[in-house]
Amino acid sequence: MKYAKVYAEDVDVGQELPVLVKGPIQQIQLTRYAGASGDFNPIHQDDEFAKAAGMGGVFGHGMLTMGFVAQCVTDWAGAGSVRKLGVRFQGLVRLKDVITCKGRVLAKSSKDGTHLVDVELSAENQKGEKVVTGRATVALSSRES
Repeated sequence: MKYAKVYAEDVDVGQELPVLVKGPIQQIQLTRYAGASGDFNPIHQDDEFAKAAGMGGVFGHGMLTMGFVAQCVTDWAGAGSVRKLGVRFQGLVRLKDVITCKGRVLAKSSKDGTHLVDVELSAENQKGEKVVTGRATVALSSRES
């Protein structure tokens, strides 16, 4: 993936980030994420276990979904640009879900040569149900630097 190069001067409040679509979610993604993160909770791997726990079946790791919205930001602003990221998990990501990640510029500021942009983030499934909401702050270069 080649990251975009966005300059502070080119960003406007209200601007939409490019949409990122992930999925359909497959069990292999959850298994790979478990290996990468070390989170081997059977609720993400074993359908019977997840049902017995009252979850209705296997579902994706929350941090995997957070990674999706983080990718939405870094695809737009570039690797290493994220200074702060916070999310709220609002729904479960199930197998076969298609997750659409979106962002919108909320604010811009500049101080001592640092150009910061606050972004509102969300991810929703194919039914339009929000699964994650959050905010990020990114540092952007200036064309004048």
